[in-house]
Amino acid sequence: MLAPCIAITMGDPSGVGPETIVGAWSDPEIRRVGRPFVVGHPAVIRRAVELLCLPLEVVEIESPSEAAANCRLVPVLRSGSDEAALVPPCAIDPRGGQAAYDALLLAARMALAGEVAAIVTAPLHKAALWQAGHPYPGHTELLAELCGVRDFAMMLYLGHDAQIRGPSGLAVVHVTLHMALREVFEHLSIAEIVAKAQLADRVMRRLMRGTVGEAAAAGTSNSRPRIGVCALNPHAGEEGLFGDEETRLILPAVVQAQAAGLDVQGPFPTDTLMVRARDGQFDAIVAMYHDQGHIALKLLGMHRAVNVTLGLPIVRTSVAHGTAFDLAWQGRAETSSMVEAVRVAGLLAQQR
Repeated sequence: MLAPCIAITMGDPSGVGPETIVGAWSDPEIRRVGRPFVVGHPAVIRRAVELLCLPLEVVEIESPSEAAANCRLVPVLRSGSDEAALVPPCAIDPRGGQAAYDALLLAARMALAGEVAAIVTAPLHKAALWQAGHPYPGHTELLAELCGVRDFAMMLYLGHDAQIRGPSGLAVVHVTLHMALREVFEHLSIAEIVAKAQLADRVMRRLMRGTVGEAAAAGTSNSRPRIGVCALNPHAGEEGLFGDEETRLILPAVVQAQAAGLDVQGPFPTDTLMVRARDGQFDAIVAMYHDQGHIALKLLGMHRAVNVTLGLPIVRTSVAHGTAFDLAWQGRAETSSMVEAVRVAGLLAQQR
């Protein structure tokens, strides 16, 4: 049987996306889990190959079925217009935003049609996306609309290693996402916190099945994911001295999630909770807002972190960094997150 196809979108051609894809191509891990191919403009990918001086040949394909698991060939399925090849490096350009949008749209449609098992996205620039006429906060919200879902979340994930001691790694799921900090309070609710805990439980059960050998060795293969819930305020509100969201919203959500059968605890102050999670006491964390989850997890493994969109009918993972214009097109882009994103996409696709 042929290995499943994994579509990797080019992202904004002005950023590090093309470099991370090309730089990761020689890693055997990305072909162990499937047959990857690139969705984007072939000329941009060839430019990245030349920049990195790699012995790779870029070949244009017409359909995912033509993708071959070959470490020397980079199959590219063309998307969008030739304007993508004219975008200058390290620049916020609407043509770059449009190129990233076109690649994502095509990849998502193929995934929804069952032509690919998963999609992996290289970073886009949100300002360029807006300038191109697509006013979305990012990939997550755009994909949710394309897939017609309302119950979704962003998850950052780190696989097991010497730093992350849980046998199935550590996930952080966010209740609120791309919004001003002052807007977080009005978007928090018991229902939203419970929904994100349920999404965390669902995806971590899949990842635990995928790492069943390690989990069995640790005695956790038959247990539900252990989920820790972050407090919102310092010291978990200090008995109401620093805010009442913990007693008014978060604790009732934890109780409701427990009643539904989830292994959930909290709310806990985030500074101590993340230390406990790193040491393997929790498999997943529910964070109340973007930076609460992102900063903590990226400090534990910036270059290995993977972004996973939960709640979609398709598998989507991504690198956990942006377009990095300060590094782009200099041959300095880090590729570890791209390798991990493809690996996790393949793992999740196998567990669907």
